[in-house]
Amino acid sequence: MELVSSPLTTHVLDTAAGLPAQGLCLCLYRLEDHGQQWAELSKSHTDPDGRCPGLLTPGQMKAGTYKLSFDTEGYWKKRGQESFYPFVEVVFTITNETQKFHVPLLLSPWSYTTYRGS
Repeated sequence: MELVSSPLTTHVLDTAAGLPAQGLCLCLYRLEDHGQQWAELSKSHTDPDGRCPGLLTPGQMKAGTYKLSFDTEGYWKKRGQESFYPFVEVVFTITNETQKFHVPLLLSPWSYTTYRGS
């Protein structure tokens, strides 16, 4: 049986260590109620490669505003590292639910970078 890939993926890299950010907790939300409330769609952790497979099933993808919330404070605390950002929230808009979306996060204790990947 072949697994269906998620139309939304993320990959978190710990740039301070030069390694994937394994075990980082994250939540995916969609803005609902005419832009008034975030609805949680999934909660997960990054795998040993820093990826989080299965954020959405193809049927869950619809046009709208989404948010990936990364628990960076928890990640750094597990490593005995002080950090500046307790969490990182990446908000983005999906207008075509037939496309695939990749949202990478490059992370250090004092900075982060994100972009729309492929």
